Amino acid sequence: MMTWFVPILAGLICGVFSGLGIGGGTLLMVYMTAIIGMDQRVAQGINLLYFLPTAVCALIFYMKGKLIRWNVVIPAALAGCAIAALTAWLALSIDTPLLRKLFGGFLLLVGLSELFGAQRAKKAK
Repeated sequence: MMTWFVPILAGLICGVFSGLGIGGGTLLMVYMTAIIGMDQRVAQGINLLYFLPTAVCALIFYMKGKLIRWNVVIPAALAGCAIAALTAWLALSIDTPLLRKLFGGFLLLVGLSELFGAQRAKKAK
């Protein structure tokens, strides 16, 4: 039972972020790769499977609240699906250490963007 405790806790915490639409899967990737030392590709596969049901659960409430703009979603989703397939194929051929560095760089860019983007938004008001 104890072997399930930490993954359940990670799922609960990441589920909060998924429900808010702000990247629970990204946090799950950090947990799996940095904390428990899982192989990057294995973590990516788990993350993709984690994302599907959590996104559907959150999406139901966003749809009920009429917060989905279909004219934005449809073209973005079509483009995203096409490039995701290509990028997944590419990711499987990239060395794991490089893949980890690319993911770390992505997290760094997002963090800096959030940090300095929020300050920029406050100054614009």
